[in-house]
Amino acid sequence: MTSLIKDPLLWILLVVLIAAAVAVNRARRTNMALRKQNTDLRSVRDGLHMETQRLQSGYAALRNDQERALAEVRGDAEAETKDVLKAWMRSLQVLADQQQRSISDLAKLKYGNDPQILADLMTIDHTNSQFGRRAQGIAALCGGWLGRRETAASVYDVARSATGRVKHYDRVKIHNQVSVHVTATAVEPVAVVLAELLDNATNYSAPGTPVEINIQPVPTGICLIVDDAGLGISQEEKDRASALLNPQAPVSITSLGNPPRVGFAVAGVLSDRYGFKVSVDSVSPYGGVRAVILLPESLLTNEAPEPVTDTPADTGTPEVAPRVAAVPAPVSIIGTTAGGLPKRRRAVAVVPPPSVSESEQEPERDSELTASRLGAFARVALRERDTTTTEGSEDQ
Repeated sequence: MTSLIKDPLLWILLVVLIAAAVAVNRARRTNMALRKQNTDLRSVRDGLHMETQRLQSGYAALRNDQERALAEVRGDAEAETKDVLKAWMRSLQVLADQQQRSISDLAKLKYGNDPQILADLMTIDHTNSQFGRRAQGIAALCGGWLGRRETAASVYDVARSATGRVKHYDRVKIHNQVSVHVTATAVEPVAVVLAELLDNATNYSAPGTPVEINIQPVPTGICLIVDDAGLGISQEEKDRASALLNPQAPVSITSLGNPPRVGFAVAGVLSDRYGFKVSVDSVSPYGGVRAVILLPESLLTNEAPEPVTDTPADTGTPEVAPRVAAVPAPVSIIGTTAGGLPKRRRAVAVVPPPSVSESEQEPERDSELTASRLGAFARVALRERDTTTTEGSEDQ
């Protein structure tokens, strides 16, 4: 027994066993502490995750509230802007109508026998018709109305009316294959939309190239097809045009750019309001854009209004052909057709001043005859204008 106590290996083994026991105990306590710490960390992590989700939900709710508030503010601002613009455009439409009447009075009562002044008045009248079209377009975008009509008009007269509202009217050729009339309610909207398409066609095609209007019957109604010889439009522009021509929501005024491009937007608003269709997704035979207005049968009628006849005053002198080539004056809206539609003024012969040698040879009565015939034509046209007006209340 004494030998065992004195044996160093035994003591070493004992020390090792004690150290191992202490180490195991310490490791156990450490492991328990780590487990507790991991449990606490998991609890903290779960708490942080829940807090993160709560914050994200709160942020999403705040963002939705902000977007809703911004949308309401934008909507209120858009509505107020449209109300102001609608009232403003209405006043401008009234002024344009008053100016047209003033031009008519000057042409009828004061300058009807002066060919040069009458031609100048016609030019001013044509410019005024373009101004009126722009005011009508903006008013339509803002929810305004275009006026009031009581009679239908032939589709050909509608096309002529639209042609007279664009700057480059002389490039437009009309080919008509139908003899139906557009209902009174749809006459002015169709004319405004067609004028916007013609304005695009003439502005975005080469000067001097023709722009054609082909009026054709289809099983569901009639089509007014506008073909130009421009460069066409890209797919992106087609997509934009399609979105504007088929509006899913009210058009925002601020989304039309600066300067604003309102043509397709006006066409989309009016076609949606009155129940016809407009598309510009085809290529014309000349490589440009083909725009199509499809009028359904509900907007057409075969009942023609009674014609309004007016005989020009007899000049009392025979026709004498002037020797100097006539210069056509711009077309403008001068009055109404048999259907009561504002119609295009025909080209007026404006005779330039003769040279000294010509004035000595030309009989003086030739200029008098030219002025007399021109004055008679103008008086007839202006009397026709006074028979019907497209201006009226918004109760269309």
